[in-house]
Amino acid sequence: MKNLNDQPAPGAMRVLDKQPALQRRSFLRGGGLGAIGITVIPAASLAAAKDVAAQQSFRHLGAATGKTLVRMARDIYPHDKLADKFYVEAVAPYDTAAAKDKTEKQLLTDGVKDLDRRAKERYGMPYAAVKTEEERVALLKDIEATPFFKKIQGGLVTGLYNNKKLWPLFGYEGSSWQKGGYVNRGFDDIDWL
Repeated sequence: MKNLNDQPAPGAMRVLDKQPALQRRSFLRGGGLGAIGITVIPAASLAAAKDVAAQQSFRHLGAATGKTLVRMARDIYPHDKLADKFYVEAVAPYDTAAAKDKTEKQLLTDGVKDLDRRAKERYGMPYAAVKTEEERVALLKDIEATPFFKKIQGGLVTGLYNNKKLWPLFGYEGSSWQKGGYVNRGFDDIDWL
């Protein structure tokens, strides 16, 4: 059996320590900095910054459609650890595609209009404003057979999970075949299962 304290051989996969090392002093220091951050940056300005980023990211589809697509992305592939910017990055290719292809732009804008219409009929507000995840997921289940939903869901798979910046957050270290494969590099050290 492998001793976890031994140094790995060159090219070997790292072994994850499943017990976070948190010391009282670093916790207090971090807590103090967090309190300062909370008092300095009001929540309203954070929300405004998100809206500005969304408006700048969706020049061809529009900010409202972009906001709905980002909310959809979060509901289809929910990861609480991921910042909104990663979902904006995953959805941004739809805006680029809409600029090049009128048919695709029509599919996306009509799909968002239909989703918003359904949300207004059921909850009295557009999809992105619906408060609970359960209610939004119920709306998504209603449209999951549509070409619009399939387009968004299919594109998000690569938009999120092929983003190398996110791999460390998921515990994935990337391709291993160049380094001898997973069998000899700790195939059983993933901590997110």
